[in-house]
Amino acid sequence: MNSSQHEPSVPAKPRRSRIWLRRGIELVVVIAIFAAVHAWQQRDVASGVAPPLAGLLIDGKPFSLSSPRAQPVLIHFWAIWCPICRAEQGSIESLARDYPGVITVAMQSGSRDKVVQFMHDESLSFPVVNDVDGRIAAAWGVRAVPASFIVDADGRIRFVEIGYTTGIGLRLRLWWASWQ
Repeated sequence: MNSSQHEPSVPAKPRRSRIWLRRGIELVVVIAIFAAVHAWQQRDVASGVAPPLAGLLIDGKPFSLSSPRAQPVLIHFWAIWCPICRAEQGSIESLARDYPGVITVAMQSGSRDKVVQFMHDESLSFPVVNDVDGRIAAAWGVRAVPASFIVDADGRIRFVEIGYTTGIGLRLRLWWASWQ
């Protein structure tokens, strides 16, 4: 008896080019989905000239986003109830220590005292405007946090990011906005 008659046939190995083509198509699909979600998240956010932003910081000092400014500004919306914001707060704290153009907005996070207590408990010191009722966020078109806006020295929004952003990503955007 011939031994080859009883062995199951082994399928031929797919050609490498087909494997790479399939992986390439999968990558394109993932990128397209990511881009679509990103565009959907940013569909109503402010663009062009930055909306007004003025109020009292939680330390009692007045703040106003005025134009022109000496350098770009990071406007960062966050909330004490947001787990992604918590993951990002170390980057925001570090950036605020190194760069004077950082202002944050605590969106619908409760009373001033509640935000102050949160900042104390988390050992955070970045400047915060408390947006108790969400009016500031609505003016900027923010419906989800975290949301970061880079506003150039002329008061125009240059970059918007909804969701987690790395500290280095924010630093690079601020640097880039200073050159535009």
